[in-house]
Amino acid sequence: MPRPLPVIVLAQFCCTSLWFAGNAIAPELAAQLRQPPAFVAHLTSAVQLGFITGTLVFALLALADRFSPSRVFGLSALAAAACNLALNLPAPDAPALLACRFLTGFFLAGIYPVGMKIAADYAPAGLGKWLGFLVGALVLGTAFPHLLKSLPTRLPWQAVAGATSALAALGGLALWALVPDGPFRRPGPRLQPAAFLSGFRLPRFRAAAFGYFGHMWELYTFWAFVPLMLATHNQAYPAAALPVAPWSFALIGAGSLACVGSGLLSRRVPARTLALAALALSGLCCLASPLLLRTSSPALLLSFLLFWSLVVVADSPMFSSLVAQSAPETSRGTALTIVNCLGFALTIGSIQLTSWLAAHVPPQNLFLVLAPGPALGLLAQLTSRQPAAPAA
Repeated sequence: MPRPLPVIVLAQFCCTSLWFAGNAIAPELAAQLRQPPAFVAHLTSAVQLGFITGTLVFALLALADRFSPSRVFGLSALAAAACNLALNLPAPDAPALLACRFLTGFFLAGIYPVGMKIAADYAPAGLGKWLGFLVGALVLGTAFPHLLKSLPTRLPWQAVAGATSALAALGGLALWALVPDGPFRRPGPRLQPAAFLSGFRLPRFRAAAFGYFGHMWELYTFWAFVPLMLATHNQAYPAAALPVAPWSFALIGAGSLACVGSGLLSRRVPARTLALAALALSGLCCLASPLLLRTSSPALLLSFLLFWSLVVVADSPMFSSLVAQSAPETSRGTALTIVNCLGFALTIGSIQLTSWLAAHVPPQNLFLVLAPGPALGLLAQLTSRQPAAPAA
């Protein structure tokens, strides 16, 4: 049998390619349906809202703790792939597309946090390292639709939806077939609707969760608006002619290297220290963005966006590791799921606020609104008097 943790990482990459599949093809969908540019933000928010709803349902029912998490992952992957493939239905309208994206997000709730739960059941001692690989796979999967769109053959948008659905189904089936329940799994108790809040009674868990929430206010809005940053530069400096889709893939996908790097580094440096450093640097990027997004130099712009892409997500596996390590053992899957639920709820507010502000402020100034997230995340961590977690 293959080693389970690499299979989990590969399956996570395959399945999370569904996340931004709608964004990669949103311009074509908007043009076909004669929708305004804000339709991109609506598609993103539909996935996030579906994910929030799904994580709330999964947490209330404690599905990942009461049932085999590998089976939950596999069934969720198949359902999410089918909902994503429904984008290719003949003559779809805007509400139908938004419903497809909502349902895709709903079933992603059985993929991302459940994948982290499965990894924790196999390697609790080296969790930071493996969550680095796992979140890195999420980042690469998120960027993958932009790569498909940028291929020289210029795949039609229907092919992008079909390819990501096939990849997700393959990943879900692979994990279900090859990864049995981990040796450190502790089956949860019978259904207890209030159990999903039990972790918040623990100070270390609260500090990790609130740091994660501040990180999430920034992360998905940054990812969603990377194409806008590049397009804005092209409009201001037409000679630059930056190819938006390939650079969107490269910039978002580069974050996977930061996740793997922080995961490996967590073997020597405490996860909390790494999370604080990355959160502080990404907050500084928010503050510097009005100046650096106005540069006429494509090299300087891309260097800045690359650095921001690295630090904006490097803390994600560290916060997930801190949450998992501080959660009650019998409800670890539920704790990870509810923290994901609340964190992704914040992304809807952030994306919609940024989208609304886009009509009222210069695009280069938009991303100042992301700075309160890292600031409040740092405050939550620095005001916690709990001892730092050891290197993961």
